[in-house]
Amino acid sequence: MNNMINYHFAGEEQVESPALIYYLDQIEENTDKVITMAGGARRLWPHVKTHKMAAMVRMQINRGISRFKCATISEAQMCAEEGAAYALVSYPLIGPMIAHFINLRNCYAKTRFIAIGDDLKQLEILGKNALRARTETGLKTSSDDSRANPGEFLIDVLIDVNLGMNRTGVPLDDLENFYMVSEKIEGLRIIGLHCYDGHLGISDLEERKKETKKFTDELLRIKTLMEKRGIKEPVLIMGGTPTFPVHINTPGVFLSPGTLFVNDNGYALKFQDLSFPAGAAILTRVISHPGPGLFTLDTGYKAIGSEKPERGVIVGLSDAKPVAQSEEHWVWTTKNDARPPIGTILYIIPNHICPTTALYPGVSVVSKGKLVDYWEVTARNRLLAFH
Repeated sequence: MNNMINYHFAGEEQVESPALIYYLDQIEENTDKVITMAGGARRLWPHVKTHKMAAMVRMQINRGISRFKCATISEAQMCAEEGAAYALVSYPLIGPMIAHFINLRNCYAKTRFIAIGDDLKQLEILGKNALRARTETGLKTSSDDSRANPGEFLIDVLIDVNLGMNRTGVPLDDLENFYMVSEKIEGLRIIGLHCYDGHLGISDLEERKKETKKFTDELLRIKTLMEKRGIKEPVLIMGGTPTFPVHINTPGVFLSPGTLFVNDNGYALKFQDLSFPAGAAILTRVISHPGPGLFTLDTGYKAIGSEKPERGVIVGLSDAKPVAQSEEHWVWTTKNDARPPIGTILYIIPNHICPTTALYPGVSVVSKGKLVDYWEVTARNRLLAFH
């Protein structure tokens, strides 16, 4: 982890701990670097699940990013309220979520909402709901959508492709046939492919390139097929943070990093080619010396993403090792004479910033060594109230 950043700031002693701090200067620097690497903001379709914050979306829109990927309806609504041109819900719409998605279309006409699908039955249900919405409300497509006939209500859909992660998606071998069948479903308009390769957590960049090559040519072939069958400029969204530096070399695709804009210790350690310092840290305090060589922090697993055994590192204490963690306590060990005194303010870089951010109602924002703002984690809940 690059710890050259000074995470301390003026007035930190007044901040209650544990507290999640976002460092605006570093996050803006990371964002600008991503845009430069991508060759421009128009190629980016970043995932907002990392931060779930309207303020972050606003900052990215001000830098020219207009397309956003979301895990929940509330994230999509948040993006629409900030003026996003496109909001992709990259999660299968099932049950009540279909009605919520259609409600988004009704409430935010200036944003083009896109769904994903990998199951024909699910897509048929989605299409039937779209047709019902047209009948019941007379809802039309967005005025800037020239591919729709007047009075139509079509839901734009990207086919979700399983590239080996085995979480969601149509297997690559079945993709062409799935597309040929799904394009006939009434109420829907297939406009491209959503291709997340999150299973490629390979540290070596050249090895990542070799693995992505195994499916990239086939995806580009399907994209060409879509063009021949009348889809104007099919959307092809590729990868996440680990394969971002790979897919920047593939022409005609959108790039979808998420964690990279803030970054964390997990990605910094694993992907040395992605030199992005962490733009977030947890302010914590030493609350006890329960035994020889032990010290306890007030950051339990209610304050940091705990889905991995390695949950974070303490800035400036490279020899400290975690011993045990409970809801409100985190016990560490180090050499007895190296223990930080009780009351000491320390900073933890999370191994995974995405679930960590979701644990907090908001974050304190630091710029140039001073506390300057407080950002609400807007889409922390899975649904927001519709205006």
